[in-house]
Amino acid sequence: MKKALQLASAFMGVIIGAGFASGREIVQYFTSFGIWRGTTGAVLAAALFAFLGMSLMRIGSRLRVRSHKEAVHAVSGRYLGALIDWIIVLTLFGVGVVMIAGAGSNLAQQFGVPFYAGAVLMTVLVFATALLRLDRIVRVIGSVTPFLILFIVIISLYCFLTWDTPVSELHETARRLPTTLPNWWVSAVNYVSFNIAVAASMALVMGGSEPDARTAALGGLLGGLGVGVLILLSHLSIFSRAGQAAVLDMPLLKIVDDLSPVLGALYAVVLFGMIFNTAAGMFFPFVIRFAARDTPAFRIVLALTMAVAIGLSLFGFSNLVGYLYPLIGYLGLILISALIFDFVRFAVRRNP
Repeated sequence: MKKALQLASAFMGVIIGAGFASGREIVQYFTSFGIWRGTTGAVLAAALFAFLGMSLMRIGSRLRVRSHKEAVHAVSGRYLGALIDWIIVLTLFGVGVVMIAGAGSNLAQQFGVPFYAGAVLMTVLVFATALLRLDRIVRVIGSVTPFLILFIVIISLYCFLTWDTPVSELHETARRLPTTLPNWWVSAVNYVSFNIAVAASMALVMGGSEPDARTAALGGLLGGLGVGVLILLSHLSIFSRAGQAAVLDMPLLKIVDDLSPVLGALYAVVLFGMIFNTAAGMFFPFVIRFAARDTPAFRIVLALTMAVAIGLSLFGFSNLVGYLYPLIGYLGLILISALIFDFVRFAVRRNP
C-alpha cells in the first residue's frame, strides 16, 4: 500500500502543474461553464482520471517499460503507435514550455520579480534534477503533492465559510469568463485527454519501475481519484470568487493571498514546487526518448531542450494554456482510445 500511495502521489504531481495549481486550467475547463455544468464536468473528469491512471500504470508494470515508446508500440501497433509516440513527444515539450512560463508568472504575480528570473530558476532546477536516478526523480516529484492537497483543503474551507454571494449571481459571472472550449462535456473530456497525454510518458515509466502490476494499477487509480477531488474543490473555490480571482493568471494564489499574505507567500512556494514537478516530469521523459541516460548525448540534448524551452516561454502563460492545452487534448483522444482498447483486450484475455 505504501508503494501504491507513493506512485499515486507522483502521478498527481506530474498532472498538477502550473495550470492546475494556479487555478487557470480550472477556470478555462470547468468554472467558465457555471455551477451545474462545471461541477458535472469535474465529476466526469474524476472518473476518467481514475480509470486511465490505473490503465497507464498497469500497462507500464506489465510491460516493464523504460520509455513510453515501448508501451505505445506494444499497445497500438507499429503505425498508430508511431503517431501516438510523436503526440506524446510534442506534448511533453509543449507542456514543459508552459511550466517554464508558469514559473515566471508565479513569482512575478506574488513577489514582483521579473518574469525571466522565475523562468531561469525553473530551467536550472529541472536541468539539475534530470541528472538524478529515476527512483530519486519519482520521490522528488511526489514530495510536494501533500502540501498542495493541504492548501487546496484550506482554500476550500475558507471559500465555503466566507461564501456570501448568491449562486445565481456567481453563475452568471462565471459564464462570462473566457474559454476556448465549446461546451462542458467536451471540455471535461478534453481536459482529461490533455492531462493523460501529459502524464502518459512518466506514468508508464513509473509503472515500469513497479514489478507488481496490481500495486501499480492501484497507485494510478488512487492518483486519478485524488486529482478528481482536487479539481472539484478547486472549481467550487474559484466559483465562489468568480468576479475577483477568476480573472487573474493565478486565481488560487489570489484567494490564498486574500486570506493571508503570509500564506500567499507560502502557497507561491508550493505552487512553484508543483510547477517544478510537472516540468521535471515532462522534460525527463522527453530527453530519454532521444538519448540514453547517463551519456554525454543525454546531457547535450537536455541542455539544448531547456535552452529552446526558455525562449518559447516568452509567449506568456495564459496564452499558452488557452490555446496549446486544448489542441493537445484533442490529439490525446487517440491515446485514450488506444488505452481503452488495451483495457478491453486485456479483460477479454483474462476472462475468455
